[in-house]
Amino acid sequence: MKRKFLLFVLSLAVASWLLPAAPAAAVDKIWTGYVVHVSTNNVKVVNTDATQTLSFLILPKFNKLFSADGKTTYQMTNLQRNMLVKVYYDQGLLGQRHANQIYILNAEGMALHRS
Repeated sequence: MKRKFLLFVLSLAVASWLLPAAPAAAVDKIWTGYVVHVSTNNVKVVNTDATQTLSFLILPKFNKLFSADGKTTYQMTNLQRNMLVKVYYDQGLLGQRHANQIYILNAEGMALHRS
């Protein structure tokens, strides 16, 4: 019995050494820029320097569109081309970026208030 237990512990140690570590938990990343394209499942944002464009997947019932202060919520229909936004995103298991939250900013990077 003792020998089986030692073999089991030894096999676990070897397996943990040979197998790669599990991927780390998703960490929110931030991307600030201007909206280039909006569709029902995708948002493309070019950074403020206009040097790189990133595309973000959106879930069908995405409802986390806020003013910069986080106090005002917006419908996805309010998101238009050339709006300044800050996107909090992460990359899933397959490497696709998906938006967790989108904040609408005014030209000075301040909160956009509902009119």
